[in-house]
Amino acid sequence: MGTQEIADSGRTAARLASGRVQRKRDQRILQILKTAAELFGERGYDAVSLEDVAERLDLTKGSLYYYFSSKDELGTAAIETLGEQWMARLNELPEAQDGPPGRRLQALLREHITIAVRDYPAALRLFLVPREWPETQRARIRELRRAHDAVFRRVVEEGVGSGDFTVTSVETTMRCMHAAMSQAPDWLGQLTGPDRDRAIGELAATLMMLVGQPPGGQA
Repeated sequence: MGTQEIADSGRTAARLASGRVQRKRDQRILQILKTAAELFGERGYDAVSLEDVAERLDLTKGSLYYYFSSKDELGTAAIETLGEQWMARLNELPEAQDGPPGRRLQALLREHITIAVRDYPAALRLFLVPREWPETQRARIRELRRAHDAVFRRVVEEGVGSGDFTVTSVETTMRCMHAAMSQAPDWLGQLTGPDRDRAIGELAATLMMLVGQPPGGQA
């Protein structure tokens, strides 16, 4: 192997090692954010300290400071990262991009419930208690909640306009839909495997009845 090949090989190995380190760091940060969100949701923002987060993660406070210098920084990062990941999954869901409103709405409902129950239950609690946050974070939570509502509202309004959906009013339908989805972790959180998947599907199908589409009747 020539000198240039050795140099190229070394650079490739360095890039791969750097990539692994970054992935490990990203995974650690996400774990910290999810744990912080869980504590904020359980106790409220004011009642949680960095020591509480470190203790639940079995980290030293110094190790946590390596990633976040203050509770305010940690809380802001939790809101931004978890909220944006949640919204990205809804906005990029392939089944929700094309087809009749009923199919798209049911796909969105199922994805939201799956995220809330299986992936980010702590994040949902984070966005349900905005009054307990400082104003800056509270404003961002309200903004993310409006964006979340808009994803579902667009499809419901389109379905009403096309005659696919029948509702008493869009606003009442949206309120009932959000209220039910917010309870999903409490209702389904203890289930696992096929039982959880079946329950998620049943809840999504039940919520479709709010727009006048019975189970098995989605277009």
